Amino acid sequence: MKKFLALLLALCLTLAFAGCGGRKEAAAPAGETPVKVTLGMLRLTSSAPLFLAMDKGYFRDEGIEIEPQWFDAAQPIAVATASSKIDVGATGITAGLYNMAAQGQHLRIAADKGREEKGYPSSALLANADAWAAGLNSIEALRGKRVGITQKGSTYEYMTGRLLESKGLSLDDVTLVPLGKLSAVMAALQSGQIDACILNEPNVTKAQAEGYGRLITQVGDVIPYQTSAVFYSPEFAKNANAGVRFMRAYRRACQDYYDAAVAKKDPALLDETVRIIAGYVKSPEADIRAALPYIDRDGRLLADDIQTQIDWYAAHGLLSGSLRASDVVDTSFLEAAMKN
Repeated sequence: MKKFLALLLALCLTLAFAGCGGRKEAAAPAGETPVKVTLGMLRLTSSAPLFLAMDKGYFRDEGIEIEPQWFDAAQPIAVATASSKIDVGATGITAGLYNMAAQGQHLRIAADKGREEKGYPSSALLANADAWAAGLNSIEALRGKRVGITQKGSTYEYMTGRLLESKGLSLDDVTLVPLGKLSAVMAALQSGQIDACILNEPNVTKAQAEGYGRLITQVGDVIPYQTSAVFYSPEFAKNANAGVRFMRAYRRACQDYYDAAVAKKDPALLDETVRIIAGYVKSPEADIRAALPYIDRDGRLLADDIQTQIDWYAAHGLLSGSLRASDVVDTSFLEAAMKN
């Protein structure tokens, strides 16, 4: 009996130290205060460093407990971040985000979360399989066609416009069909309600694998573009210490991702990275492995492109007020994180 009680006591102590099987709480670095951070995301491959940082405990190492909130489109994330309903947003940089900044809401674009880079898959222009068979296999062939987007002012409208302009066309040469969310755009492409659209990975691979989407071009092969970013809410940005700690964890995960998926230094690290991404995105590992996008190793922005985007949105009547890139870009958190 004594031996049994001793074993039972040892087991209880073990469970206590392990958190009794529950979620591990964030343990702040010495002298730091633990902080909860609400993080708004889409289930896209370009969110890979965030998935890695959560899965590997990098945020926990910095005393940050992440509360993920999942969205279906980019604009609602921007709205929630601008109003400080969530602390950190991670998604496409839309006209809506720039408009909020122009109207005095102090969002901070803080780091890279995915860019269109030549030779790397990320976003791509796809045609419906029937439209492809009928000749829709180039950007020029989009003239007169129906192109699906999530909503006006979205990254999808921007990319569509820039691709058209690269061939001497404009948005006036197509019919844009706003459908609200990515799942609706994909369904419309599959059913033939639209002729073409731009999708992100892993949805590009999914549409092709299921046979209803045919690749016209990768966006990054035509234009360099800072597609998405990590941005801080006005309230969260006031906590410089937490902001730097978040970036320290994020940068660490960016380095893991780059070494695994871009530099391909270690097959075992690549396998682990693909497994983690697939778990969060809820797509087959083979789809993830086939299309891993470019993300800067330190999480640095393609900063010059932010002004290019602002100028484009303003020229197309999608930006109200005056805005410069310096009004919305704030890389100080990442720069501080890179120093220690």
